[in-house]
Order: sequence, then structure tokens, then C-alpha cells
Amino acid sequence: MGKKNKQFVEKVTAMEEDFAQWYTDVVKQAELVEYGQVRGTMIIKPYGYAIWENIKDELDKKFKETGHSNVAFPLFIPESLLQKEKDHVEGFAPEVAWVTHGGEEELTERIAVRPTSEVLFCDYYSNNIHSYRDLPKLYNQWGNVVRWEKTTRPFLRSSEFHWQEGHTAHATDQDAAEETDRMLGIYADLVEKYLAIPVLKGRKTDKEKFAGAKYTLTIESMMHDGKALQSGTSHHFGSGFAEAFDITYLDENGKSQYVHQTSWGLSTRIMGALIMVHGDNRGLVIPPRIAPTQAMIVPIAQHKEGVLDKAYELRDQLKNLVRVDIDASDKTPGWKFNETEMKGFPVRIEMGPKDIEKNQVVLVRRDTGEKEFIALAELQDRLPVLLEEIQQNLYEKAKAHREEKTSVAKNMDEFKAALEENPGFIKAMWCGDTACEEKIKEETTATSRCIPFEQEKVSDTCVCCGKEAKELVYWAKAY
Repeated sequence: MGKKNKQFVEKVTAMEEDFAQWYTDVVKQAELVEYGQVRGTMIIKPYGYAIWENIKDELDKKFKETGHSNVAFPLFIPESLLQKEKDHVEGFAPEVAWVTHGGEEELTERIAVRPTSEVLFCDYYSNNIHSYRDLPKLYNQWGNVVRWEKTTRPFLRSSEFHWQEGHTAHATDQDAAEETDRMLGIYADLVEKYLAIPVLKGRKTDKEKFAGAKYTLTIESMMHDGKALQSGTSHHFGSGFAEAFDITYLDENGKSQYVHQTSWGLSTRIMGALIMVHGDNRGLVIPPRIAPTQAMIVPIAQHKEGVLDKAYELRDQLKNLVRVDIDASDKTPGWKFNETEMKGFPVRIEMGPKDIEKNQVVLVRRDTGEKEFIALAELQDRLPVLLEEIQQNLYEKAKAHREEKTSVAKNMDEFKAALEENPGFIKAMWCGDTACEEKIKEETTATSRCIPFEQEKVSDTCVCCGKEAKELVYWAKAY
């Protein structure tokens, strides 16, 4: 075993050996997070936060392009307010963290640390929406929420996480439905085009929809180990919350009407998807469009005269073209190579005395490991093209993996065999009865992931009960 490979083995457990440990190793070694002092909390370190910032900035731009305004609501919710919508509070009750004291004084009413902000927005809307002229209200909030999870893992399921939550109010059910679709499309666009992760778009079953929603739309992605991850959701609330909170407006005829609402969110959980879809046994692989550093210059024999000067000169030439940095530390080139691979920089640019003599650099792709010698005069043309090639390759690779890990099942024997032999998505017909959905989960631990918008008919009968099928559902074990 070569020295380089040995270093990787020491740092990162092979994903084939223990995928969960591989994930934890990569998160730590790539310096994305550290564990917080309270169970299930995490400190997002500079590199991890830089990736999240790029995701956040891209999303924020899309929100503003579609007419949404950012707002900031309180972190605390009075218990009486949280309990106004019955289905909603029942759905979140097991995960709520409560404040019972302020200083030494016991509070007369418990205060919830927000698990989500629907009731806060509803309370605000009930006081600030009066006329059809006040609609629509298109708001988004960037913030953090707390959900007291039983088992935790960085990014995937933490007691506190960062996210955005959109909350909108509309005059009609149709307007709210269009908003719900639009925002799911924005999530799908971001995840596919920037994170290079293919997604399935569809509707959640009633059992899996958001507590209090009329229906929930979702994008589902597949991780390297064949498990699914819900990567973004958009909820149509109808007028349910409006009725509970008395959010009404006078229409153009002076008649009182309930508003129709939506809510939609994407969290730092998507960072877990980024790691588990593209990462390998050498660490992270970050798609160029979302990478904080798209190209890292590594000077070779930098102690020799002129090498560092030339490397800095190259960085200055490229910095307006791509996000570029230079590792001028006194670490060995081998250590630096390992570091660039662990952190998943899309391209490493190697430059040593011999390269300077030949007026060239060596480009090393993180996705394939391929090396390319390129003349300095051609570098500014080649580098952006190479980054796009890497972006596309990562998407195509992830899509091929998803297709390879997708099976069709016509009965429960085939369903169980598929889960055992080729863990991943299972396409199977469903009668629409929640009892069958619950039985499948009980017998296999797989859950319904979505009822895809693009329907197929792989059988005439329900995979569970054998009765007439209503629709195709994607099933999988999930994070």
C-alpha cells in the first residue's frame, strides 16, 4: 500500500466497511463541524459555513427574484400560541424544547424554542392582513430552529439546525397552489444545477405530509448507500391555519374571506446530502458551482527561488475568473495533496520549477483524479470549461447511481428482495390505503418517499394488499 493511500485509510473509514463511520470521519477530517457542548448541537466551522453560505446566497437570490422579502421573527413561542392549530402542535410536540424559567423566576406560561415558525407568522398575518390589497404576503426567514431529536448526526439530524422557512399568504387556493409548485421548482433547480444532485419531485402521502398541511410536495435524493434523503419540502396549507388564527381579508366585493397559505423550507441537512452523494474514501467532493474554493494552487518545491512568486502571480491572474486560493503553508506537497482531496476542491493546480520552465501547470480533477498538463497561456480558457465538465460529470454520475439503485416491485416478496439485494428506491404501486403504507414500514422499515409527478404503471395491483392500485409510489429506507 502506498504512503498516500495509507494516510487516507488512517483518516477515513472506508464507506464500504462502515458508511456511518465514513460519514462522521469525513465531516470531522474535512473540518466542516465540531460537536457542541449540548447533545445534538454542532459548531459549523469556517469551511462548512462557507459551503452553506454559497447555498444560502444562491437560494436567497432566487427568492428575491420571485418577489419574496426576508424577515426575522422571534426565537420564542408562547405555549398558548403553539397550541392554536391542533394537528400542527401534535406533530411537533415530541421534539419541542421548553423554557420554564427566566433567570431565577419560574414563568407563568412555558415558552417553546421554535421548532418552526408557522404560528408566529399566522399571528402576525391575523393582525396585518385586512384587505385583498394586502395580498399576497411573500416572506422568507433565515434562521435556526430547535427540535429535540432522539438520535443525532451532524447536518442530517441535529437538535439545532440552520435553515430558511418561507411563509406566504394568498387570496385564493389556486394562488397558494401555484406558490407551492414554484418553490419546489426553485429547490429542485438549486439541488440539481448547483449541488449536482438529481432529485425526484412528487407529493408526500397524507401520512408523511407536514402536520397541519393540506398537502406537501418534496424533492427526494439518493445517498451513496442507497438510503433516501428528503432534501426540501413545500407545503400547501389551504385555509386550515387561517381558520385557526382567524386570518381573513375583505375581497373586492367587500366580503370576508380566509387567506390561503404556504410554507417551504430547506436546511443544512442538504449539506449531509452533498457529502453522501458525491464523497468518496478520500473525503469530500464539492461540485464547482457551490464550492467556496474551485481551484487550489499547490506550489511544488516552493522554497526554490521564484516558485512562490509565480504561484501568487497565477492566483492574481485567475481570481476574477474562478474562486481560487493558494496553499503556501510549510507543509509537504503530499500533505497538501491529501488536504485538497479531503476538502473536495474541484481542481488542484500544481506548479513547480519544471512547470515554470515549460510555462505550464498540472491540473488535477477531484472527481476522477485525472491529470492534465496545460500551457499557462491556455489556462484561463481551459479552467472554466474544466469546472463545468466536473459539474456535469458529478451530476451524471449521481444520476447513474440512482438509476442503478432503483428497483421495481410488484408484490411484497419482490419488495423485500429488492431492499436486501439492491438497497435504494423501489417503484411500486399503491392502493392509497394508509394501512398498507404502515404495514410496509412495519415489515421492512422502508417508508413512502413520494408520489412522483411523472406517474408510471408498473403493475395493476397494490404491492402490499394486492387490491387495485391507485398510483405509483417511490419507497426507500431513509435518513
